[in-house]
Amino acid sequence: MRFLDECTVSVQAGRGGNGCVAFRREKYVPFGGPSGGDGGRGGDVVLVGDPGLRTLYDLKRQRIIRAERGQHGEGKDCYGRSGRDTVVRVPLGTVVFDAETHEKLFELIRPGDRVVAARGGRGGRGNRHFATPSERAPRRADPGEAGEERLLRLELKLLADVGLVGLPNVGKSTLICAVSHARPKVADYAFTTLEPHLGVVNLGDARSGLGRSFVLADIPGLVPGASEGAGLGFRFLRHLERTRVLLHLVTWAEDPSRSPFGDYQLIRAELRNYSPELAHRAEVVAMNKCDLPEVRTAYEEAREEFARAGVELRLVSGATHQGLADLMQELAEALGV
Repeated sequence: MRFLDECTVSVQAGRGGNGCVAFRREKYVPFGGPSGGDGGRGGDVVLVGDPGLRTLYDLKRQRIIRAERGQHGEGKDCYGRSGRDTVVRVPLGTVVFDAETHEKLFELIRPGDRVVAARGGRGGRGNRHFATPSERAPRRADPGEAGEERLLRLELKLLADVGLVGLPNVGKSTLICAVSHARPKVADYAFTTLEPHLGVVNLGDARSGLGRSFVLADIPGLVPGASEGAGLGFRFLRHLERTRVLLHLVTWAEDPSRSPFGDYQLIRAELRNYSPELAHRAEVVAMNKCDLPEVRTAYEEAREEFARAGVELRLVSGATHQGLADLMQELAEALGV
């Protein structure tokens, strides 16, 4: 299924049923009085957080989501049935905005979170409600009220513990494949990853209850100007907002104008421009692809450069798994799991 993290949908709650104008007609009861029942209430449009969903793609295809209208009232004091609610399941981490005012309405973070996106209209009153001592046979009833209609913009922010960031082609997808069961596309060219991927990292024996685990998010490669809309980064930087720790991945590049420390500074600048809070988030920095001789040679100089900035640089390989166990343990400790 395609990954989609933003969409706009129209929600229309059900209209309430009309009240009924009717009179009691029974043998030997010539003046039975009004007996019109009330109309039923219109159904609501309800959003529910579902941990089994990972994309908003299904909502993109619906466009308009309607709830059932209430039934009209009937004679003999029969009330109309209320309209059924329309329940829409959305991924956890979905934020809902009013598309016209841009106001943030609510967000669904926990499994089973339930919010009413559009409330159904109230049913109209039957003529029995309008009887008075001076008017014993009222011939009027209320129409049902219209349900709410809204244009909503849904924005998905992935729920992950660790966000994996770096420039394109530094080996992020290879690393998440090595430490979890996530299977993003892996290839030796930039922008292989075009959508975020989540992987669960298990440490220890999970079956015995003694193991630890956390969720790692592979974010598509960032480029200079990502915070201003360049490349793919602007679309996916929002997925880092709920992470607690950032894993910066750097590596050696053939381009003489680049260096591991320069790449790290570039990513830090993009994070800072997008959200100053991200710049102060806990981080771990690792140099990937140590299975290559060029990377091992460049590591010593890079480590000293990072050390002068007060940053410890780890050396790992997603291809051979070298150093990954220690790196995952360090991330788990940073998370406190």
